Amino acid sequence: MARNVCRGSRAVVVAVDYRLAPEHPFPAAAEDAVAAARWIAQHLGELGGDARLGVAGDSAGGNLAAVAAQQLHADGRALAGQFLIYPAVDAGGEYPSRVQNAKGYFLEQPSMHWFYGHYAGAWEDAKDPRLSPLHAADLAGLPSAVIVTAQYDPLRDEGEAYGKALRAAGVEADVRHYNGMIHGFFDMGTISPAAQTAIEESCARFGELLRH
Repeated sequence: MARNVCRGSRAVVVAVDYRLAPEHPFPAAAEDAVAAARWIAQHLGELGGDARLGVAGDSAGGNLAAVAAQQLHADGRALAGQFLIYPAVDAGGEYPSRVQNAKGYFLEQPSMHWFYGHYAGAWEDAKDPRLSPLHAADLAGLPSAVIVTAQYDPLRDEGEAYGKALRAAGVEADVRHYNGMIHGFFDMGTISPAAQTAIEESCARFGELLRH
C-alpha cells in the first residue's frame, strides 16, 4: 500500500502505526493518527520531502486520515490534500451498499459489526467526528480530497456521501468509483490488472492534488 502510494503519487510516504483494539479501543487510534500527523508536520525537513503535506489511508486508515485532516485543519495547519481509499466515515449510518454488499465480497457485515464492537462498541456517540468524520460540524476549508470507492463494498455509499458533503461545504472532492472492485482491492494489484489500473490512476490523481 505505502509503496503504491509513494510510486504512484511521486511523494514521500511516512507509514505510521497506531494502537489497536481491543486492548486500546477508540479513541486511541484516532489520537495516535493525529499525533503522528502533527509530528510529521513539524519534521517535514527531516523526512526527504518539501513543505507540502497530505494524508492518506484505506478503510480504517481512510477513517483516520479523514480525522487527521480535520484535526490539523482545526490546528491551522494547511494540508495539500487527502487520499481516502474506501474509507469508513459514518459508523452508525444506514446505506444501501451495506445491504447490497453485506455478504460475499470479502468485507462482510458480520465482520464489520465485530470490528466495530471491539473498536468502539462501548462508545455511546456514533456521530463523534473522531469516529464518524462525516458528522463533523463544519467541513468547510478542509483540504481537497481524492476519494476511492468500490462497487461491491459495504462502505461504498458512505465514502461517496463524504465526497458530496465535502463538495457541499466548498471543498474539492474527486470521488473515483471503480466498477467491479471489492473492498481491499488496493492490495490486489498483483493478481488483478483492473485493480492495478485503478491503483495507478487514483495514486497519480493524488499526486496531482499534492502539486496543484
